[in-house]
Amino acid sequence: MIRLIITDDHPIVRDGIKRILATEKGIKIVAYVKDGTELMQKLEKAETDVILMDINMPGMNGIEATQLVRKKYPNIKVLCFSQYDEKRFVKLVLKRGANGYLLKNAAATELILAIKTILGGNMYLSEELPNIFDEKQNKQSNYSNMKITSRERDVLNEICNEKSNHEIARLLLISHNTVETHRANLLLKVGVKNTAGLVRWAVENNIV
Repeated sequence: MIRLIITDDHPIVRDGIKRILATEKGIKIVAYVKDGTELMQKLEKAETDVILMDINMPGMNGIEATQLVRKKYPNIKVLCFSQYDEKRFVKLVLKRGANGYLLKNAAATELILAIKTILGGNMYLSEELPNIFDEKQNKQSNYSNMKITSRERDVLNEICNEKSNHEIARLLLISHNTVETHRANLLLKVGVKNTAGLVRWAVENNIV
């Protein structure tokens, strides 16, 4: 029996996966958690074989959680589960210790195949991913090829103006949690670890 933890902050996604795996007798969902912090707390008590890990989560995101899981629980397999199909995301999570990367538009059969593949000791990459190991591709991460939304750019501008999350929320008339989500998305898309990296990237690409 494969013991699985689903880490995703969207109840609809969790419910959908639950329905997919309901008829799969060899997989048991032992817990649902909404972020990396809750995951690490659950792992202290729940015996787990595989973690289905969303990347974009408030608080501790999937990349940070993957790195921590690999350090503390080296025998647990991590399958990242995301809508992001850009190479830098895939390479980053693999570098942090993920055993596979599955796109959220994958079919139910591919989800089950991916779980069983990584548990067997092999890497799994979503069928729809481009060849991420093609080094001939341009590695430069600049604004012209970055899929940043207008709202993310608004948040980025305020970050560069040294505004706190609460101040940004008040200025843009959005919730504090929404600001945190946009900030997390920017960190993932740009491929940096902190606010300083975001500001440096924005300056280098003439966004501010």
